[in-house]
Order: sequence, then structure tokens, then C-alpha cells
Amino acid sequence: MKSIIIREIQKEDNAAVAQVVRTVLIELNVPKVGTAYADPQLDFMFEAYNKSKAVYFVAENNGKIIGVAGVSQLENEAKTICELQKMYFLPEARGLGLGAQMMERCLQSAKDFGFEKCYLETMPYMEAAQKLYKKVGFEYLCEPMGNTGHTSCPVWMIKEL
Repeated sequence: MKSIIIREIQKEDNAAVAQVVRTVLIELNVPKVGTAYADPQLDFMFEAYNKSKAVYFVAENNGKIIGVAGVSQLENEAKTICELQKMYFLPEARGLGLGAQMMERCLQSAKDFGFEKCYLETMPYMEAAQKLYKKVGFEYLCEPMGNTGHTSCPVWMIKEL
């Protein structure tokens, strides 16, 4: 795993990125409706993040995408709030510190874009992810923000950047 690189998404990554997200969501038995699984942009992530104040990263090992994460403006919220979006890792990528590295890249990009807060949504049983989020300063919220369309994600968190 020494050859892992983290880089920005390219158009040719679209199918592999969608496969990573769907594979992890199926593995974790996440509902297909009201989560990232059903997002219309999931098959076109390069295009979805090919705009100002947005970036999506892939973690690649020997040509295979094994992890993904990005940040973008939180829809229907203040322009100072972004969202950490679609952060998922295949089993082979877990426990290597990639989550922390991807989070660092995403949060630094958010700061560079001028965002002041970062929001995220997750599932209650994604405990390892929540542990990482709390470690870097995310705090729980009592209700959702913005308009993510993820009605099946009942855990909401935010962090001051």
C-alpha cells in the first residue's frame, strides 16, 4: 500500500468513484433511498465538482481507486458553510490513516475556498467515521442543515474552520 496517492478526481474516474460509494453503502446496509446511493450526480462526480469552491479527491493504489471524499457549498445555506461529501473507503483502505489524510485535504481546501464552517451527515452505526470526525473537531447538531436530499441520514455534525 506504499503507492497510495491522493489526487483530485478526473473525468475518467467517474465510474470507479460511483462503484466505491455504492460498494461501501451496500456493505454497510445503508438505505438506497435518501442517501448518497441515490444521488443523481453520483455517476458524474467529476462534473458535479468541476465548479468554483468545490473539490473531490480520490485515493488511488496502483491504479485502483480505494477511497473518495470532497467538499462543496452546502446547498440552501449561507455561502460560508460547506459540506464534507461522499467520504467512503473500501475495506482494503481502512486502518491506514487515509481517512485522516483525506479529511485534512478536504478541510484545508474548504478553508482555502473561504468557508467558515463544514457540515456533514452520516449514519449512526458509522462509528469509526464519527470517531474521526470528532477527533478533528466536528460536533453533533440536533437537526439537519441545508438541502442535501439525504433524508435517511439522521446524524448531523458541524465544525468551525
